[in-house]
Amino acid sequence: MAHHKDIVVVGGGISGLCTANLLEENGFNVVVLEATRCVGGRTYTIQDSNCGDYVDLGGSYVGPTQDRILRVARQFGIKNYKIIEDAKLVWVQKGKFYPYIPAEGYYPRFWNPFVWLDINNIGRQWDFIGSTIPSSAPWECPNAEELDKMTMQQWIDENTWTKTGNRFCTHMISQILTAEPHEMSVLFFMWYIKQCDGFLRTFSAENGGQERKFIGGSQQISLRLQDKLGKDKVILNSVVITIEQNDDEAVVKTLGGEIYKSRYVVMAIPPGMIQRINFMPPLPPLRNQLIARAPMGSVLKCIVYYKTQFWRKKGFCGSTWSIDPEFPIKWSFDDTKPDGTAPALITFITANKAREFCALTKDQRINKICQYFAKAFDSSEALYPVYYVEKNWMEEPYVGGCYTTVFHPGTLYRYGRELRKPVGCIHFGGTETASKWAGYMDGAVESGERAAREILYKEGKIRKEEIWQDEPESKEIPAAPLKSTFLERNAPTASGFYTFLKRMVLTGALTALMVTLKKKSLL
Repeated sequence: MAHHKDIVVVGGGISGLCTANLLEENGFNVVVLEATRCVGGRTYTIQDSNCGDYVDLGGSYVGPTQDRILRVARQFGIKNYKIIEDAKLVWVQKGKFYPYIPAEGYYPRFWNPFVWLDINNIGRQWDFIGSTIPSSAPWECPNAEELDKMTMQQWIDENTWTKTGNRFCTHMISQILTAEPHEMSVLFFMWYIKQCDGFLRTFSAENGGQERKFIGGSQQISLRLQDKLGKDKVILNSVVITIEQNDDEAVVKTLGGEIYKSRYVVMAIPPGMIQRINFMPPLPPLRNQLIARAPMGSVLKCIVYYKTQFWRKKGFCGSTWSIDPEFPIKWSFDDTKPDGTAPALITFITANKAREFCALTKDQRINKICQYFAKAFDSSEALYPVYYVEKNWMEEPYVGGCYTTVFHPGTLYRYGRELRKPVGCIHFGGTETASKWAGYMDGAVESGERAAREILYKEGKIRKEEIWQDEPESKEIPAAPLKSTFLERNAPTASGFYTFLKRMVLTGALTALMVTLKKKSLL
């Protein structure tokens, strides 16, 4: 016997639940089909007394300009706390660990001026290229096809001048998108940085995308949405295997044999996971080509717990940046609870390092991480954790990885237009389809509500121009201007500075020769 609904939403993450919530508020009868045993998608909070009662093993960080997710959290009374970087950070390079003060800048003061110029120019170039890319339609960038043919590895090799700059770029990219630079196009990466409000906002803690976390964990948002909808509207362990559609309705079938008939279907799962579903009639050719080219990033999220915040005793805040290829860690934070309980350090093992970690035992992974922290904070206490938790997102069968989909060269320009394009009565949500903070929880809210408004428009409840709606800035967490100095804005590139010095040296040598010749009455 079939269940009759107005709309079926496939995927019980933040995007799918926000779709269902908005449609229910507008009087539609909606059901959400979630393949796993719980809602939340790429957010996953476990309850564990060893972790200070809870710990986020999935998406957790929020910050200024992520106004949609902050609005939803505020509606449910979910509070957040700030990540504090008020003591020394550590920069790791060539087997050495360099403490530095965050007030001095986002990275330490390098003795070699060419390194500083190189790294400064990287962020400046990323923002400049991003400024030419439309957030909602990167394929309409003036030189989109050219940018999409080039890998980020090629861009790095052509645009960095020092080995440190090259490694900084490589490690930053693999940390932000959990994939290697050769696995993504310049168009995709530059668009990603652009729609996250620029280079500094993307990777920073203070005033950036990693500034805050939710007290009690981020999965609360999905659980509260589930409660609001009602448990009978969110069906867990419901794997969709077939979607048939005709001019009148869609028929959705699950692995468990349930059948749902509806007027609309919203897909709120990662693009690559759509391949698992049999569509009748088949999806359009370019949509099929898109989802066949949509792998997820590779990441393990690891949290190590200690008796005390020993790093604080030594004047460190717990944050590290590593561009050393010998170490598995590229980035770490203090993950102690805001009340000071459950002292912990958190890190993300990404890209090739994550794939290598899959071959190690859990004890070997712990050992490598603790060895790194022992060296970074110059403390043997790091070798003796009291507890450890990790989450390998690559082993999740209905997600396939994290943080987000990584589009390979040639994909975004040729097939990106298909991302949000409805197919008959099927609409597409999911954080990858957002135009701002795609890949984040904020992008999940935007995409889910946009997919819902597409249906509201088709039903004559809103105007077409209302499908895309701007979000008011959060009054609780307003975005401060991203500051840069006159030197940072106007400094030459490393190669430009070298050319200038060379000309100065040649000019000085020529002048000295002229003076000598004149003194000797040869002129």
